[in-house]
Amino acid sequence: MIPPQEASARRREIEDKLKQEEETLSFIRDSLEKSDQLTKNMVSILSSFESRLMKLENSIIPVHKQTENLQRLQENVEKTLSCLDHVISYYHVASDTEKIIREGPTGRLEEYLGSMAKIQKAVEYFQDNSPDSPELNKVKLLFERGKEALESEFRSLMTRHSKVVSPVLILDLISGDDDLEAQEDVALEHLPESVLQDVIRISRWLVEYGRNQDFMNVYYQIRSSQLDRSIKGLKEHFHKSSSSSGVPYSPAIPNKRKDTPTKKPVKRPGRDDMLDVETDAYIHCVSAFVKLAQSEYQLLADIIPEHHQKKTFDSLIQDALDGLMLEGENIVSAARKAIVRHDFSTVLTVFPILRHLKQTKPEFDQVLQGTAASTKNKLPGLITSMETIGAKALEDFADNIKNDPDKEYNMPKDGTVHELTSNAILFLQQLLDFQETAGAMLASQETSSSATSYSSEFSKRLLSTYICKVLGNLQLNLLSKSKVYEDPALSAIFLHNNYNYILKSLEKSELIQLVAVTQKTAERSYREHIEQQIQTYQRSWLKVTDYIAEKNLPVFQPGVKLRDKERQIIKERFKGFNDGLEELCKIQKAWAIPDTEQRDRIRQAQKTIVKETYGAFLQKFGSVPFTKNPEKYIKYGVEQVGDMIDRLFDTSA
Repeated sequence: MIPPQEASARRREIEDKLKQEEETLSFIRDSLEKSDQLTKNMVSILSSFESRLMKLENSIIPVHKQTENLQRLQENVEKTLSCLDHVISYYHVASDTEKIIREGPTGRLEEYLGSMAKIQKAVEYFQDNSPDSPELNKVKLLFERGKEALESEFRSLMTRHSKVVSPVLILDLISGDDDLEAQEDVALEHLPESVLQDVIRISRWLVEYGRNQDFMNVYYQIRSSQLDRSIKGLKEHFHKSSSSSGVPYSPAIPNKRKDTPTKKPVKRPGRDDMLDVETDAYIHCVSAFVKLAQSEYQLLADIIPEHHQKKTFDSLIQDALDGLMLEGENIVSAARKAIVRHDFSTVLTVFPILRHLKQTKPEFDQVLQGTAASTKNKLPGLITSMETIGAKALEDFADNIKNDPDKEYNMPKDGTVHELTSNAILFLQQLLDFQETAGAMLASQETSSSATSYSSEFSKRLLSTYICKVLGNLQLNLLSKSKVYEDPALSAIFLHNNYNYILKSLEKSELIQLVAVTQKTAERSYREHIEQQIQTYQRSWLKVTDYIAEKNLPVFQPGVKLRDKERQIIKERFKGFNDGLEELCKIQKAWAIPDTEQRDRIRQAQKTIVKETYGAFLQKFGSVPFTKNPEKYIKYGVEQVGDMIDRLFDTSA
């Protein structure tokens, strides 16, 4: 049982909690009432706001739609006005640009092209929108006038600023090949940079908008003339320079190939200095054409549209190229006439030219790449003509050596070297300067497969065979000519001199090595021929020494008086010797042996033979009383005889 005190306390606690709960419940009721009131108020406000919004919307939406329509109308008006302005501007183009077009593009190309662009657009507008409009004719006419003015300006700029390239500059350009580093530094400025840019702009406009190709013809005609005049100017420069200081440059494009002379060539007999100038001038002009044509193509590539470049270039170079080819054919024609006259020194002009043409051909082919076949074939055609005429010259020269007539009046009276020999050797020596060229000439006439399979070695063997043929023909002709002499001794001296000259000439040059390619024993053979002729000459003295030779002398006993017959024989021997000695010395003194070494050798050999024979004879019979007048028969001492022989072959003695 709970104590009363605790029960009372518990009740009071419960009563307090109940009171608190009642207070809380009362607060919640009050709050709910307020919330209901607020809700009612909010609903009322929202209902009022909704009503007002509906009224506002009903008022604003029509206004908004009307505003949108107005804005659209305004934009349409603005667009229409803009289009009207644009259209109206086309009607003003003619008047706005007429003055500029009339005054032309000179000095104002940028502005001029801008005006032409406006006119072009106006033409397009009227063609599309108003093809019957008179304005179309106006702008069309203005456009054509403007285009003609641009064409005229193109021609004017090209004409005024295209200059002939000076000979000195061309020669510098050519000589640039010698120094690969310097080569890039030598450049040609055909047009000033500002002019070039104007020309390029006009060219592009004419192609893109003008639909015009006539300016390309104008271009190639002007540049063709400058190219042709530049090359002709170089040729004239050579002619002017040659009259005072000689040729301005040594043969063009020096190189280190086998064809190149390693020493100054011997002066060609009968050659005119002007002929050498013509040759060097032509060689330089060929090189100039290649360099200038390369430069022309570089310029053309900037100005002419790509698909027209090859054709325009082909036309541009024709005059200069045709001039070179015509001059080359004239050289061939002159060589052909010279062959008929047997003037083979003139034919040699072909050799350096042909060599240079063949060396330059790769560059030629590269420059002419893309041109017409007829253009590309011009140089090969000229090369073939020169090879043919060169081979013909070589063949006729060999035949001429063989068939040169034995004219008595043409024979050297002193038995010296014949002009035919010296000319033949000189011709062959000059072929050394053009070994590959001459060999190729001969090979070009061959049809055997080896001619193509072993071109270099084959050509060398052909040239060796040819030289041997010329030498063989020369030897046969000299033998024939030697028979013109009545005196066999003079005939022997003549052959000796000529054979010796040939041998020495072969040895002094590379000819002996070239001959040895096909004839190993040529040198030994010539030495044998020379010795044979010396022996033949020495036999001419037998009629002198035979008089005093031991085998022909009388035998007598010392101390025994000579019979009349014996004395007479001794007198005849002395007289025969004296007369023979005097006669031979008189005759042979006028003969010539140009080679000092050979002359001394032959004199010495003859002197030894005669002095020994005469000395022995004099010792045996000089003191024999075969006459009362010994001075009449013993006219010469041994040394005197030697001195007389020492004066042989010496017209000045």
